[in-house]
Amino acid sequence: MKLLYTASTLALASGALAQRTITVYNACPFTIWPAMFTGSGTLPDYTTGWEAAEYTAVTFTVPSDWTAGRIWGRRDCDFSTNPGPNSCLDGGCNGGLVCDPTDGTGVPPASLAEFTLGAGGVDYYDVSLVDGYNLPVSITNNVGCGEADCAVDLGPDCPAALQGPYDSTGFPVGCKSACEANLDGDPTNSANCCTGEYDTAATCPSSGVAYYSYFKSNCPNSYCYAYDESSGTALWTCDSSLNAEYTITFCPAS
Repeated sequence: MKLLYTASTLALASGALAQRTITVYNACPFTIWPAMFTGSGTLPDYTTGWEAAEYTAVTFTVPSDWTAGRIWGRRDCDFSTNPGPNSCLDGGCNGGLVCDPTDGTGVPPASLAEFTLGAGGVDYYDVSLVDGYNLPVSITNNVGCGEADCAVDLGPDCPAALQGPYDSTGFPVGCKSACEANLDGDPTNSANCCTGEYDTAATCPSSGVAYYSYFKSNCPNSYCYAYDESSGTALWTCDSSLNAEYTITFCPAS
């Protein structure tokens, strides 16, 4: 039997195969609960939340045009009695273990690995501390593009106004952003949040964001506030034609 392949058939076939590989590795010496959220477009065919024992990894695929995707780790979780955003000490989401795909974005503070792939032939990715910090994290790849990371534990030396939450021993497992800590009292018109009269890059320079230097000096390769692209080390790119495979590592070697 002769098989006929039309241009549209080939396009559909290639589209169906257009996937990228993501590996999430927990290098922390304790269990975490990674979570995933997609801002728009096609969702990855993988769970949005799972348990990761220490030194274990999972590998899955995401669409090659994955848009506004984010992956983060949750700490000190118990889903048996409170299966919702407060199930974890930080990073919890609506849905409990498996985050709701529509509004399960995670409770700050949470270190985020963010991706928009294939936008105009470019992959964009970053480690964001805009929502604060709860775990060291890095994004590496197999094609030689740059590494985004925050490999330092920012909790213990976090400024007092931002520090917390704390685990049962009193150890700080988070460091809030100045916006999340609501230091200036009005998150709708805030230099720390880049909102209201401060909602442009020109009116919200890093010099006006409280404690920006603490985050950026410790984690220079991360995205530390809403308009941090001007630093030149916040947003990372990779040619989409390289079909990079990305690895997100929690608690990478510093």
